[in-house]
Parts: sequence; C-alpha cells; structure tokens
Amino acid sequence: MKFFSPNFRNSLLNRSIAAARQSWVAGGLSQQVTRTRLFLKKQLWVWPIIAVILLFVIGVFVQSAIERTMKANLSAGLTAFRDLQTQMLISWLRVQESNAQAEANDLDVRQHIYELIKTDPSEKADAETLSRIRNELTKEVSALLSSHSYDGYFVANRNHEIIASSDQELIGQKNVVEYDKFLDRIYDGEATVTPPFPSVVRMDTEQGEMRTGQPVMYAAAPVRDDSFQVVGALALRIRPDEEFTRILQLGQVGETGETYAFNRDGMLVSNSRFDEELILLGLIPDEAESRSILRLLVRDPGGNMTTGYRPNQRRSKLPMTFMVRDAVDGNTNVNVDGYNDYRGVPVVGAWTWIPKYDIGLAVEVDVAQSYRPLFILKQTFWGLYTLLGLAAIAIFIFTVIVAKLQRKAQAAAIEAQQLGQYTLEEKIGSGAMGEVYKGFHSMLRRPTAVKLLNPEIVNDNSVARFEREVQITCKLNNPHTIAIYDYGRTPEGVFYYAMEYLSGIDLQKMVETYGPLSESRVLQILDQICSSLYEAHSLGLVHRDIKPANLMLNRRGGVPDVVKVLDFGLVKAVDDDKQFKMTTADSLTGTPLYMSPEAIQTPAAVDARSDLYAVGAVGYYLLTGRPVFEARNLVELCNLHVTETPAAPSEFSGDSISDQLESALLSCLEKSPSKRPQTARDLSMLLHRSPHFQEWTFEDADAWWGKFERGIRPDRPSSSQSSKKKEGEATSSSKDASGKGASDDDPPPSMDRTIIQ
Repeated sequence: MKFFSPNFRNSLLNRSIAAARQSWVAGGLSQQVTRTRLFLKKQLWVWPIIAVILLFVIGVFVQSAIERTMKANLSAGLTAFRDLQTQMLISWLRVQESNAQAEANDLDVRQHIYELIKTDPSEKADAETLSRIRNELTKEVSALLSSHSYDGYFVANRNHEIIASSDQELIGQKNVVEYDKFLDRIYDGEATVTPPFPSVVRMDTEQGEMRTGQPVMYAAAPVRDDSFQVVGALALRIRPDEEFTRILQLGQVGETGETYAFNRDGMLVSNSRFDEELILLGLIPDEAESRSILRLLVRDPGGNMTTGYRPNQRRSKLPMTFMVRDAVDGNTNVNVDGYNDYRGVPVVGAWTWIPKYDIGLAVEVDVAQSYRPLFILKQTFWGLYTLLGLAAIAIFIFTVIVAKLQRKAQAAAIEAQQLGQYTLEEKIGSGAMGEVYKGFHSMLRRPTAVKLLNPEIVNDNSVARFEREVQITCKLNNPHTIAIYDYGRTPEGVFYYAMEYLSGIDLQKMVETYGPLSESRVLQILDQICSSLYEAHSLGLVHRDIKPANLMLNRRGGVPDVVKVLDFGLVKAVDDDKQFKMTTADSLTGTPLYMSPEAIQTPAAVDARSDLYAVGAVGYYLLTGRPVFEARNLVELCNLHVTETPAAPSEFSGDSISDQLESALLSCLEKSPSKRPQTARDLSMLLHRSPHFQEWTFEDADAWWGKFERGIRPDRPSSSQSSKKKEGEATSSSKDASGKGASDDDPPPSMDRTIIQ
C-alpha cells in the first residue's frame, strides 16, 4: 500500500467498509426473513395475533376511509345547511328592512313626522297639536303593524329624542342607550334590522304580565325631507320569538341538530332547542315559560355538563366556544372534528358572521349523532379484535403448556441418562446450539461424545443445521477430522448425534495456558490441519470457521500430537450477536480474528483459499500468542483485515522463525486470494520446506503428553531444541534466567474437551 497515494488508500478503505456493511446488512436481512418464516411455521399461536394485527390494520384503513368520507359528506352537508339557513334569515331581514323603508317613505307618514319635528312641545297649543299628529301617525302606521305582526313603533329626531311611539312612556325620552346603538346608522342613511336585545319599555308576557327586559328587535329606516336629508328615524318593533326564532328552528336536524343566532358578546339571541335541559342544568332560571334567548351566554364549560360535569367558574368568566370565537372574528367556517358547545357536549358545526346585521349564525349537531355509523363500526371491529385476542391468548397458553410438557419429557430423558443406545455419564460442555455429554454405547462400550440439540431452540432451522453438520462431517474420512458415529432423535423429541470422544486440549486453550509453541511443533500441527482441509476442499466443502478453538490436539491410539478439526457443519456463525467475545478490555477473540477479507466483503464468494487465510492466522497465533490484528471493536478489526498488511510474526515471537515458515504464513494472509497458496496441499509443501519441520520428534511429543496427562506442567522447547535432553536443558536455563519455573504440581487444563458450537 505504500506505493499508492493517501487519497487512493482512503478511497479503497471507504469502498471496502461500504462493501462489508452491505454484505452484513444483506446477510442479516436474509437471515431475519428465514428466522421469521420458520418461527411462524412452528409457533401456531402467532397466527391469531397476526390475524388481529392484520384485522386491526385493515380496520384502521377502512375506518379512516369511512371517516374521511363521512367527514367530507358531513362538512358539505353542514355547509349547505348553514348557507341555506343564512339565506333564509337574510331574506327575512331584508323584508323587514324593506317594510320599514317603505313606511318611512310614505308621504302621509313623512308629513306627520315633519310636523312633529317642527312643532315646539313646550307651548300648550303645540302640545295639543302634537297629540293630534301622533294619533294620526299611529293610525297611518297601524295598518302596517297589524298586517306584518309588528308589535309597536317609535320615531326619533336627529337629537335622539323619541317624538312619537306606540308606547306613551317612551315619548320625550332622549339618548336611550339601547336605541342609540342603531340610530346612528339610521341617521347615516342606512336602513337596518337590529339583533334582539332586552326591551326598554314594559311589554306583556305570555302570562299577561307587563315587564321590561322582554326580547325585542327593530326594523328601522331613515326619514328624509324633500331635499333627501335625513331628519328622523322610524323603527318598527319585532318580537324575535315569533318569525325570527321560527326560521332558525327549521334547522333542528335529527335528535340533536339545531340552528341558533348569537351576538358579538356571545349571547344567545334565539331560543335553544334544549331549553328544558338547560333548566335542569341550571343554565337558565326555572320559571314559567323560561327561555334561553338573551339569557344564555355561549360559553365552553370545559366538560360535558349533561354527564355531570360542572365548571368551577361563573358562566361569564368562561371562554367563548371555539365556534363563537371564530365567528365574531368575521370568519365563515366548518368543523367536523368536534368541539364543545354551550353545554360542553362535543358537536360538529358550521357557522358564519353576518356583519351587516352584527349577528352570527351556527348550525350544530352532536358528534354522537353525526358519527353514529362510525361508532357502530368501531364497536364491531373492537369486538372482533377482542375475540381474536382471546383466541390468540388461549392458543398461546395451550402452546406454552404443550411446550413445557415436551421440555419436561426431554429433560426427563436426559436425566435418565439414556438416549437410544447411548448412556450419558457427565456433561462436558455447552454452547448456543446444545450441550455435549460424555457417554458410551450400550453394546460396544466405546467412549463417545454425545451432542444434544438444546430443546429451547428446537425448530426447523436449528434441526436442519444440526442434521447438516452431521451429514457434512460424515462425508469426511481424514484421520484429522472428527469422526461421527451416529445420529438420532428420541421419542421425546431430543435430537442428538454421537462422535468420537476426544481427550485433549484445543489450541486456543493451549496457547492461553502454556504460551506460544515452538516453530517445529507449529509446522507439524499446521501440516495435519492442511491434511484435513485438503479432503474437505476436494469435496467442495469450505469450513469457514477455522480458528484455534475448533482445533483439538490429542493423543490418539498411542500417537501424540494428533490434530482433529471440528465443526465442519458450521457454514456461518450460529448467532451473529455472539461471533466474538471480549476477553480483555478493548480486545477481541473469535471468528472475526481469523476471517479473510473476502469473507468480510463478499461472504457468498468465499472458497478454499479463505480457509487457508484462517490457517495462516492460526499459525501466526500459535507462534506469537497474539492474533494477526488487534482492534477495539469489530468494525475496526474487519477494516484491518481488509486493508492492513500484517506485521511479520518474527517481530512478536521470542524465538527466531525460519524465513520459509514466515513466508508461508504471510502468503496465506495476502489480501488477494490469487496470491495465496491455491490448495491446502500447496501450503503443506511450503511448510515442508522449513529446516525445522522434522525437529519436533515423536519422542518430544510423547514426553510432552506424558507430563500433561500426569498433571505436570510441560515445558516449551525452543525451535532449535529437538530432543528431550535439549528440552530439559532449556527448561533449566529458563528457570535460571527467570528465577522461577512452573511447578510440577500445577494442574493441566481439563482433558475432556470436544466440539462445542
């Protein structure tokens, strides 16, 4: 890499990282899909839950579609009904304006009003004249009052003084506040109709009593002289609880729909359809013929009063409803999402503000009535959800009970220490896929390692992997590959297979316990690994997980230092989250430490040369006691495998290493597979070129195993020592130099080691 520019190296590194991440993502996604499919196939109780979820999603979609359609239709309906009610009300108001204007323009009426304005009421003769003129004016106006159900009238001059009226008590009054509010508009030449307001004079009630404060409204028009100047105003009194309220009562839709009017202060100026209910709620007085007009402020109580809620503030202190606030701002709008009305009941509505008459109009319907079909649909779906949920729970409970019974049966079979023809003695290991027991064949009495598939993870996927491991390993006959004896399944559903029992030590544990090995012994071990891999590669099999923990060193048939390659069925890691483990702070051990660059970048493209990369990494570890690369995390480690050139093992070894072995190992660790040895046999031939290949003799190995099996810590000879004598001298020299030596009483690691996934 030193021959390339930094920019080129950074670009290559980034592409390598991206390729590695894409491979991991694709592999993880594929694995997740497979696991999900197998899980759903095995766990029947999941289907009702899936059905509930699917039904819920469909229900939400259907409900949303229906709700959107209902809201659109409801919005259109409310808008159309509001516009219709508004046009009806405006038409009636214009008729009242027209009547007042026509009467104010009548020649006789105008003449009488002119005379009233010119006559001085302070003189006695004029007082009599005024009385006569008023009587004549009343006669003229009476025809209109009786034909259009007007309740009275008054005439005011430009000084806001009442100069004539059907109510004698009004005559002579000046600057009446309730009248001044609209008289100014009349004097500006504009006819109008006032919103309802409390009467100033006494009027008869439905009980025949005379009271002030009765709801009234006036249709008023300017009176003009011959020069078309406004000299006075004619106002015709209207009872709003007759035609005005009846027009709005036409908007009572269904059980809860109503149309009502309100003024700028948020006061109801028409009758509510809920007057009886309002009396019970205490919102209007409990009196005979009590009505809500001019007695009820359209305020939001903050909760539904019809269900018992009561506000903790006076009505006047409560905020206006959402509808009134928007309307008095001059807006015409519609709301189908729901808001509280003056009872606190959720309603939908449409409203408008009529600025000419300073009045607002609203059409409202309870949400419960508007969305009743939707509520029924929701209840139906929730009922189905509940039934399916209960079914899922029942099936789940049944599945759990059956699984517990099955696990108990499996555990009982294991506790009985009898699997078919195999008798179990003791547990010697466990892993992610299962547990390993030492046992023997009931008939042959041969020591056997029996591997059991963990009942907790039994599914089609795990059984298939279990069977594949057996079938692949059974094809191999090399003496350095672990031998499989049998495979089966007990009546209780426990999967197992039997293999040769290995009493030895794996290379990972050996280096951790005794330190790096001598070159000559490493050569012998690597040569045996190549022998096993050559057969596997010839059959088209790639181990993909060569590492010290998968290589067992044994004494077999009286022959010491026999290597056995384990786990040929492990095509990829059993658990991606456990591919590596932390042994010390910021250091990693496990499969990634021996993974080739192509296994990181393109896992599907690995071949036999990837295994040879791992063999080179194992040899590096055996010689130096450290992996090829050390990193703080998995990503950094993979980047090093992809981009960094490894340091020569001689830089970390306490002994000298021959050029031939170092060259062989570094050729295995080339980034490009084409630059590595192409077969395991090619690598074996490179190992044979080392001048130290024959230095580790049968006697050396036999002596080492003799001490190991007697519980004495074996000494490690240097690469230049080829005999027991030299080994003893080196041991003595090592003790003299260090001032201490290994005690003969130090126990060796357990010899009962076998394959553990």
